Amino acid sequence: MNQTPAGEGERHRSVVDVHLVLVRGGCVLLGRRAGTGFADGLLHLVSGHLESGEDVVAATMREAEEEIGVLVAREDLECVHVMHHRHGQDARVGFFFRATRWSGQPVNREPGKCSELVWCPIDDLPADVVAYPADAIRRIGKGEPFSLHGW
Repeated sequence: MNQTPAGEGERHRSVVDVHLVLVRGGCVLLGRRAGTGFADGLLHLVSGHLESGEDVVAATMREAEEEIGVLVAREDLECVHVMHHRHGQDARVGFFFRATRWSGQPVNREPGKCSELVWCPIDDLPADVVAYPADAIRRIGKGEPFSLHGW
């Protein structure tokens, strides 16, 4: 008979997402979400979910190429923040990587999911940035390596 010890519930499994913090001239690259069903019309970092068998650095490199056509080498990504965030009952762990270098010019390679790419002042984000990446960007600016959002 399989019994759960008192005080223990079902083991939580979390979705892991990755975010690319691309900074140029004091501005961070954001994309306006469109047609995704989540936060459409709002700005968000280049991001995506970890796929089976993939590490978080490889996922960030893949998303950079898929979404904006830039190539980022593994050694040019620096983990600058980790956030355990929640929206309703959906809880995720997000890794935020800053690219120190990249090759190529960012272009919108997913027009069905993104209506535009914009460079926004990193110290003065517009009001229409999705709340949790906006919070992460502010915390990165303060040098905070970890945060909780939405709990």
